[in-house]
Amino acid sequence: MKRFLAAVAVCLAATVPARADEFVTVLTGGTSGVYYPLGVALTTVYGKAIPGAKVTVQTTKASVENLNLLQAGRGEIAFTLGDSLGDAWKGNEEAGFKQKLDKLRTIGAIYPNYIQVVASRESGITSLADLKGKRVSVGAPKSGTELNARAVFGAAGLTYADFAKVEYLPFAESVDLMKNRQLDATLISAGLGVAAVKDLSNAIAISIVAIPPDVVEKVGDAAYVAEAIPAGTYQGQSEAVPTAAVRNFLVTHSGVSDDTAYAMTKGLFENLDQMIAAHAAARAITLDAGAAASPVPLHPGAERFFKEKGIL
Repeated sequence: MKRFLAAVAVCLAATVPARADEFVTVLTGGTSGVYYPLGVALTTVYGKAIPGAKVTVQTTKASVENLNLLQAGRGEIAFTLGDSLGDAWKGNEEAGFKQKLDKLRTIGAIYPNYIQVVASRESGITSLADLKGKRVSVGAPKSGTELNARAVFGAAGLTYADFAKVEYLPFAESVDLMKNRQLDATLISAGLGVAAVKDLSNAIAISIVAIPPDVVEKVGDAAYVAEAIPAGTYQGQSEAVPTAAVRNFLVTHSGVSDDTAYAMTKGLFENLDQMIAAHAAARAITLDAGAAASPVPLHPGAERFFKEKGIL
């Protein structure tokens, strides 16, 4: 019996892996945004960069939901807007965070989101003031996009009460309603060339509404900077349009091991060609001092990578 039990123990030792498979869930956004295709590209990168990991991508309502999921340990890495990240670290309940999300850790700053106010040309909307009395979608409730909408419209002296109708919808649904002439305008916070706006501009004539630099300044948040949407970004857009931009981040949580966070950071910045192939917005991701700057502490694994590269 002793010899039999010893033999069984040897067999078990040979068949049971040294450690359980690691799960890496990449939290993104809706499929018509930029987070999703970049998240899919990351799953390919991480599948090779993190040995033994089972990497999956998950669609979500983006920034706010992603950060709350990370705090709860229901995901290992997520895309988020910088202003949402700052609000999560402070525990801003109005922004959708009931308490300070103290487990969040930064992997790196990536490309900027451009706040794109898109109107159907037949609506006659050519300025933010023209949105009064119109039907407007402001993004999914308490999403990063909707937080951007509140900030920008507020800085322009507008409230949701000024609109004839307010819809809280993700990008694809907003675009569908605009195609069907059930909405006049939508605010979309995403990388340049986002699929939803491209799709809309190919279906109907649109106008990209300017967000002037003085409105950006009135937002009163350092996360918002004045930028421009280059001419020709969308069908029928012949001139550059002033707007606001907010930097995006990749974020993880403190429960993720240093080695995994290191592999995540290294995998991202050493495979930018794959990210760019997934979406042109990734062209703005650069390995410089700005990549390590964040309102939330770096994960020690990410810090190790940036130190190796001379960034810190």
